[in-house]
This record gives sequence, C-alpha cells and structure tokens, in this order.
Amino acid sequence: MAFLDALPRPLSFLLRHLMIGVPLAAFIALFFATAFNDRYWRNFVYSLCIGLTCQLVIDLGRRGAARLMVRWGRASEATRRSGWPGWPITTAIIVLGVWLGLNVGYALAGWLTGEPIATPGLHDPRTLFIIVTVSLLASLGFTVVSWGRARMAASEAQAQRAQRAAAENQLKLLESQLEPHMLFNTLANLRVLIGMDPARAQTMLDRLIAFLRATLNASRVGAHGLSAEFDRLGDYLALMQVRMGPRLQFAFDLPDALRDAAVPPLLLQPLVENSIQHGLEPKIDGGRIDVAAARDGDQLLLTVRDTGVGLRDAAATSGTRFGTQQVRGRLAALYGSRATFTLEPAPDGGTLARIVLPLETRP
Repeated sequence: MAFLDALPRPLSFLLRHLMIGVPLAAFIALFFATAFNDRYWRNFVYSLCIGLTCQLVIDLGRRGAARLMVRWGRASEATRRSGWPGWPITTAIIVLGVWLGLNVGYALAGWLTGEPIATPGLHDPRTLFIIVTVSLLASLGFTVVSWGRARMAASEAQAQRAQRAAAENQLKLLESQLEPHMLFNTLANLRVLIGMDPARAQTMLDRLIAFLRATLNASRVGAHGLSAEFDRLGDYLALMQVRMGPRLQFAFDLPDALRDAAVPPLLLQPLVENSIQHGLEPKIDGGRIDVAAARDGDQLLLTVRDTGVGLRDAAATSGTRFGTQQVRGRLAALYGSRATFTLEPAPDGGTLARIVLPLETRP
C-alpha cells in the first residue's frame, strides 16, 4: 500500500477506507443475506454505507480527539502524529460511530437503492441486537487494525528520527575532522617554508588567514552554492601555489546555470588536497588540477582531475586515506544511495575523482 502515500491526502484517505470497507461489507452482506434469506446486492449496499460511515466517524473522531488532547496539553506531539487518543476515548468514539453509522448508513443506502428500510428500533430487538453486534465487532476490528497501523507508523517515525540523528552526528564529526586536517597540513608546509624562504612564508601566512576567514562561515552551514565551493577551492589552491610555485597549475569549469546548485561545504576540499599531496608533490615537475561541474539530467556531476603520478604510484606513498573516507562518509550521511563517489585512473595519466549527487538548488 506504499503507492497510496504518493496520492493526494484526501484520495489516499478514501482509498484506504474502501480497501478495508468493501471486503468487510461483502462478508457481512453474505451473512445477512443468508441469515434473513434476503437479496445479496441490497445487503451489500446497506453494509457498505453503514460500515463506511462507522469507519469515517471513528477515524476522524480519534484523530480529532488526539489533536484536541495535544492542544489542551493532555498529550505529547507523538499522540497527534499517531492519531491515537487511547482506548477509553476511542471506545466512546466507537459507540458514537456505530450509532451514527446505523442512522446515516440506513438513510444513505435507502436513497441509493431506492428501497428505503426503516432503521431497526425497539420494536424488533432481535434484529437490532444482531445488527448492533455485527456493527460493533466490525468497528472494533477496524479500530484494532488502525491502532496497529498507528503503532507501526510511530515506531517507523521514531526509527527514522534516530537514524537521522545518528547521520547528523556522524556528519558533524566528519566536518569537525576536516578543518584541522587541512590546517595541520598547511601549517606543516608553512613551517618548512619559514626556514627556506621567509618572504614566501609571509605571503603564505597572509593567504592562510584570508582562507580561514572566508571558510569559517561556510563550514558552519549545512549547504552552500557551488560557486562558494569553487571560491574556497580557489583560495586554497592560491595558498598552495605560494609554496609550490609554477609546479602547481589549476583551472575551474563552473557553468553559470550551476552556480547556485547546493552542495555540502568543503566537499571537494579533501579531494584537491589528495591531488596535491599524493599526485603532484611526488612528481618532480608538478602538474595541473582541473575541477569541473556538469549537469546530467537531475544529477550534479563534480570531478577533480590531476596530472600527477596516478593511483598506482600514489598508493605507495604514506597516508591515512582520510580524504576519500571523509567524502564517502559525508555523501552517505547526507544522500544515502542517491550519491556515488569513484576514484579511478585518468585516461591520459593522473587521477580522476567523480562525485554524482542529486541536483538541488540552494534556498
């Protein structure tokens, strides 16, 4: 019945009741037609009208009672979400639903069939007892099913909230690890450069201060525009270019139509760091890094490509694989199976990192 969730809410509500009410009415009609030697079709119409009226009154009644309990401070928000006010109130609603179902259902069925039947009263206690008993049992069965569904929905919602909380905590941990990782790498390079070229070290320090100032706000939000992501990469690569000089070249390809595409802050940062540390630095003449964005249907394709030593030679260098682990962890926490990350040899040498994620616009 998952397809019902995709329908408009009123239509989904009606179809759910029909999927329960029609088979139940068919069974009850067969019982009455056999017991009273009456026509099946007329009994089916009466059973369906009475049953659906009972269902609607009970379902709407318990949902309304749950909302009132929350509004009056008698229950938590979970009661409103589940639409279950508890058995004492629900029992009273069942009795009301059966009474309204008999009166309204008889009138409606009589109008539909053109053969009105008087509502059973005290003059026919046997018939009244049978009809009320059957209606109560059917309504109780419907209510038990609804209660079980409400409990299941509440359990699923609680599990989803726990899963989202765990994913958010994991994401915050990964983000908190990213910034010190980049900063420590840069400070280690700065320490070396101070002894070799103090002037370049001063320039690098100025770049670092500017980079950290620009990055601070971006790293504290859940998502920012792709243009901001490329700007931060530009700051970082300009910082690295102070140390590496002409051994580092880079270029960006960001279409105007994708500038506002929403991405997690600093998503590409560890991939660019990896390209420098494991790809270009081990190569005597350095190389080039190209960062590009493209649209593929309703997906966003991001690539970081370098002309470094390649994956085979890079594997021999020391490293913790923090960058790739961090990217995979963030994508899994934010998008699940909707995003992919691959790392492969580039066709003409070097390494190509590819990220595919849903294309969303920054609010």
